[in-house]
Amino acid sequence: MSQPVSFVLVGTGGIASSYAAAFKDNPNVELIAVADTRRDAAESFAKNFGIRAYGSHDELLNDGVPVEAALICTPPNTHEPIAVDFARRGVHVLCEKPFAITSASARTMAREARRAGTILTMGSKFRYVADVIRARDYLIRGDIGEVVLFENAFTGRVDMSQRWNSNPSVSGGGVLIDNGTHSVDLIRYFLGPLAEVHAVEGKRIQNLPVEDTVRLFVRSAGGIMGSVDLSWSLNKELDWFVNVFGSNGVIQVGWKQSRRKIGSGPWEIFGSGYDKVQAFRNQVNNVAAAIRGREALVITWEDALASVDVIEAAYTSLNASDWTGVRAMSALTNTPAPIGDTAIHREVVRV
Repeated sequence: MSQPVSFVLVGTGGIASSYAAAFKDNPNVELIAVADTRRDAAESFAKNFGIRAYGSHDELLNDGVPVEAALICTPPNTHEPIAVDFARRGVHVLCEKPFAITSASARTMAREARRAGTILTMGSKFRYVADVIRARDYLIRGDIGEVVLFENAFTGRVDMSQRWNSNPSVSGGGVLIDNGTHSVDLIRYFLGPLAEVHAVEGKRIQNLPVEDTVRLFVRSAGGIMGSVDLSWSLNKELDWFVNVFGSNGVIQVGWKQSRRKIGSGPWEIFGSGYDKVQAFRNQVNNVAAAIRGREALVITWEDALASVDVIEAAYTSLNASDWTGVRAMSALTNTPAPIGDTAIHREVVRV
């Protein structure tokens, strides 16, 4: 067995605890240091792992920590400078979603990683859920015939009034960029590139400066329709977070179990649902294996950029109240189109 890949963690917020469980007793990866601008938080986290703590990623880098990969779990508006700094030191980067708040920022991250020859990937846990992977295999195999409609819902009542996720200068928007990034990556995983989107905002319940309920409609490049319900203010209490309807069946991926129905046959259970810790563990293991050259990345930098482009188009649609085309992937050496400007998000985050 090869040496475990050495990781440092930047940011010790809520998502960091989920990753911590993924590193525990994992022979493929080793967490060797943590950094947070709140030094006391970094020290508290480090104490549990017996690792070094730093007050910033700059301090960590300047101390010469022998790191191979960085896991970035800071708010989205900080992702670009941190990812770029690590890439320039030859460090591979796993950056939590939302990957970036503008397409211009995302492309800067990708350009620097490619220039340095380092891996850059986005944290998007649902691609690593065993039931999601199996459901996609069924779809690709043609078990339910031609795919007609994809549905997804990520809804729950959460007080966002004191969280950075609802601060547009930090997050780039509201529930659309926050939960919606997961949705977009899931849809692309099942259906491929998306051609156009139409986002509709619901009534604001929490008096936030950003949207708290959105319905997103998409059309894939292959002509398949999809719909997504996103909310911080309502809970639809659905058993299934993904429904795929085909000409000869249905696939449903759920929180506690997953099932499929082929033609007029009976429902067949094929999985035990969403396992959060295992999803995060699968993700860090995939990144480690890619660094060692043993397997391909599940989520490429192209996937990360595409997620930002789709969300950006969705905000344009939200402002225009109309269908909006998604920009096709362009070469990183090209200057990003004006659609990458942060003002797209700020325009919609009205009081």
